[in-house]
Amino acid sequence: MSHMSDNDGKKTLGVRGAGARPGNVKQSFSHGRTKNVVVETKRKRVVVPKPGAAGGAGKASAGTAGSGGPSKRPAGISDAEMERRLKALQAAKARESQEVAQRAAEEKARDEERQRRREEAEAKEREDREREEALKARAEEEDRKKREAEEAAKRAAAAAAAPAAPTSEAPAARGSKPDAGPQRKRDRDGDDRNRGGRNDRGGDGRRSGKLTLSQALQGEGGRQKSMAAMKRKQERMRQKAMGGSQEREKVVREVQLPEAIVVSELANRMAERVADVVKSLMNMGMMVTQNQTIDADTAELIIEEFGHKVVRVSDSDVEDVIKEVEDKEEDLKPRPPVITIMGHVDHGKTSLLDAIRNAKVVAGEAGGITQHIGAYQVTTESGAILTFLDTPGHAAFTSMRSRGAHVTDIVVLVVAADDSVMPQTIEAINHARAAKVPMIVAINKCDKPAADPNKVRAELLQHEVVVEAMSGDVQDVEVSAVTGKGLDELLEAIALQSEILELKANPDRAAEGAVIEAQLDVGRGPVATVLIQKGTLHQGDIFVVGEQWGKVRALIDDKGERVKEAGPSVPVEVLGLNGTPEAGDVLNVTETEAQAREIAEYREKAAKEKRAAAGAATTLEQLMAKAKEDESVSELPIIVKADVQGSAEAIVQAMEKIGNEEVRVRVLHYGVGAITETDVGLAEASGAPIMGFNVRANASARNTANQKGVEIRYYSVIYDLVDDVKAAASGLLSNEIREKFIGYANIKEVFKVSNIGKVAGCLVTEGVARRSAGVRLLRDDVVIHEGTLKTLKRFKDEVPEVQSGQECGMAFENYEDIRPNDVIEIFEREEVERSLD
Repeated sequence: MSHMSDNDGKKTLGVRGAGARPGNVKQSFSHGRTKNVVVETKRKRVVVPKPGAAGGAGKASAGTAGSGGPSKRPAGISDAEMERRLKALQAAKARESQEVAQRAAEEKARDEERQRRREEAEAKEREDREREEALKARAEEEDRKKREAEEAAKRAAAAAAAPAAPTSEAPAARGSKPDAGPQRKRDRDGDDRNRGGRNDRGGDGRRSGKLTLSQALQGEGGRQKSMAAMKRKQERMRQKAMGGSQEREKVVREVQLPEAIVVSELANRMAERVADVVKSLMNMGMMVTQNQTIDADTAELIIEEFGHKVVRVSDSDVEDVIKEVEDKEEDLKPRPPVITIMGHVDHGKTSLLDAIRNAKVVAGEAGGITQHIGAYQVTTESGAILTFLDTPGHAAFTSMRSRGAHVTDIVVLVVAADDSVMPQTIEAINHARAAKVPMIVAINKCDKPAADPNKVRAELLQHEVVVEAMSGDVQDVEVSAVTGKGLDELLEAIALQSEILELKANPDRAAEGAVIEAQLDVGRGPVATVLIQKGTLHQGDIFVVGEQWGKVRALIDDKGERVKEAGPSVPVEVLGLNGTPEAGDVLNVTETEAQAREIAEYREKAAKEKRAAAGAATTLEQLMAKAKEDESVSELPIIVKADVQGSAEAIVQAMEKIGNEEVRVRVLHYGVGAITETDVGLAEASGAPIMGFNVRANASARNTANQKGVEIRYYSVIYDLVDDVKAAASGLLSNEIREKFIGYANIKEVFKVSNIGKVAGCLVTEGVARRSAGVRLLRDDVVIHEGTLKTLKRFKDEVPEVQSGQECGMAFENYEDIRPNDVIEIFEREEVERSLD
C-alpha cells in the first residue's frame, strides 16, 4: 500500500503497479464489504474483482508486489479470475512500454535520414564545384594556347616584313616592342580572366547567380563586352601588331561644379563612365543611382578621385556672359540725346510734343490724358535727331515717370503758365534730381490770358529750381503748343544742353537697352518698346530681357515702319519674345539661344523664391500678427487686366494706396492682354470683380461671366477706375455711430404709481424729450444709468414728445433708483456712412 485515507467512514486504497500512473489502480473498502479494484490504463479501463482474504492471499501478494506490501483478496473473486485480471494489467503495461520504444525508434530513423540527405547534397555541390573549376581551367588553358599561337604568328609576320639590313640598334628596339606588348597584353588578359571568371559558368562570360552588393563593390561579376569594347580591343591589337604603342595618358579636365549636380551629369562633365562614378560613390558608402543629385562637396571628392580639377561655380554665374564691358574711347561715336517730357497732368506735355512732331498723339488718348510712355524720334530743321519720351502726368503713374527719368539724358519740365507748380511737377523735379540729369523748364500755355510766367519762375524757387531769368543755371523757355511760340528756342536749348553733355556710345557691340513699355498684342504676341542705349540691335539677334528671352523677329520704329537694325538712342518695338517683360527691365543680347534661356530660367527661379520669401511669415509672432490683422481688416479683392505692362503696374500701385486700418484693396491678379475665361474662373472663386483698362473680354469669357454672375467693368481713364474702387471699398467700412443731444430735464419730484413703479415728475429745461430717444440719468454730473424710457406722459396722456419749458412724467425701463434734483439727458443715435478720402 502506498497511500490510505479516511473520508466519511470509507477507506480508499491506492495501488501503484509497475509502469502505471499514480492513482490508476484503486481499491475501496466500506464496512467490511470489499468492492472491485478499478484499473485505469492509457488505452482502457479494467475492473478487477478483489480476491478474498483466504483464497487468494498469495496471488494478491504476487500481483501487488510492486506496490510495497501484501493485500487481501476481495470476496467473491476466484483465483483464476484474479490471475486473469492481473495478466490483463501486465499486458496493458507491456503494450504501453512497447509503443514508447517504437516512437523513439521512428524519431531516430528520421534523424538519420535527414543527416544522410544533407551529406549527399554537400557531396553533390562539392562535385559540381570541382567540375566547374575543371572546366574553367581547361577553357583558360585553351584560350591561353590560342592566344600564344596568334601572337607567335603575328611576330613571325612582323619579322618577315622588317627590312633585310637593319641597323645594330634597330633589331633590339623592334624585338623589344613585340615582346613588351604581348607581355602587357597577357598580364591584362590574365587580370580580366581573374576578374570576370570568378562567377562565370562554363567559361562563356556569363554571370552565375544574382549580382550582390559586395560583388558590385569588389568588381566581381562580369557582363558581356559591348561592341565598342570589342572595337577598342581590336584597335589595340592592330596597333601592337604594327610595332606597339604607348598607353594613352589620362586627359585631366576642368570640371565646373555647381552647388548640386546629378550623377550622370557629373560623369558626363568628367568624360567618365557613369557606372564607374556610381561604383566610386558606393565605395564611399553612398547608395545612389545615376539620376540622383549629390552635393558639391561629395562631387568634389569624386572629381579629385578621378584625377580632374574642380572649378566651383554658382547659379548666378550664368549671367557672367552679359557682364558690363567698358567701351574704348576710340570706339565711341556721338549719339542723339534722349529727352523726357515730364510735368503735371493736363499741363500740355503731349500737345507740346505734337507741335514739335507735327502729329496728333493726344487725340488718341482717352480723355486727352496720356496713360502710356510714348517714345518718338524727331529730326529738327537743322538736321539734329532728338529722341523724346512722353510720360504720364497723373498721380498714379509715379513708377512710369521714375523709369523715364532713369533712361534719359535731359528732362524737359513742362509747367502751365496759368496753373503754376502742382504736385506732379514737384515729383518730376525730384525724379530728375535723383537721376542726376539736367533740366530745362518749358513754361507752356503762354497764349492764354491768365498766363503768368513770372509766377511760375517764382514758385520754382521754393523747390530750389533757379532759372536763368533769375540768375540761375536752369534754362527756361516760354512756349505755346497752340500757336507754336517758342518751339525753336526750346529745340535750340535742347541742342545746346546735349552739346555740353557730349553724348557718345559704341554702336559696334552687342546691344543693350531698357524696356520703356510692354504689352500683349492680339496679332503680334508680346511686344516691348525698347530704347537702345549701347550697341546696335539687329533683326535675328537672340536676347534676354528680365525673366523673358527671345529672338528678334521684327523691329518697328515710332512711325510704324519696319527696320533692320536700331542703334543707340533709337526707340523701337521688338517682336519675338516668349513672354511679356516688366517695364524697366534691361535687354541684353547673347551669343546663343541656350545662354538666353538659361539666364531667363535662373532669373525666373530667383524672382519666384524672392516672392515666396516675402510672402511667408517666418516666426510664430509674425504668423499670429498676420492672422489677427486678417481678422480685423476687411478686404476688397479685384482682378486687373490692362493693355500695357506699365499701366497695369500703375493701377496696382494706386490700388495699394486705397484703404485704411479697417479696409484695404487686394489685387489678386494683374496682367496684360484681353480678359480670358481663366480670369473669370479666378474672379468667381474669390468673389472679385474684374477691372479691364483699355482691354475687353473675349466672347467665351463674356458668356462665362454672364453664366456665373461675375462683374466685368471696362475703363479707359484711370480717374474713373480709382474712384469706383475707392467707392466700393468705402462700402466695406462700418457706419459711424454718432450721438445727438436733443434735450435735458430736471427731476422735481418722484412718485410711486401702481403697476408702473417710480415715476419722475420732470421739467424739460432744454431741447425736447422724446419717447423713442435714449436717456442717461445724471447725479452730480456723473452718469449712473443709461437706458430707454418706459413711459412719457403729459398729464394723464401718453405723448411722443414734450417741448422745452413743459412738465412731464418719465419712467425708466428696468430702473427705479431715481431721486429729486437728478438730471435726465435725452439723446439720439444716428449712423453716418464713411468714405475713404
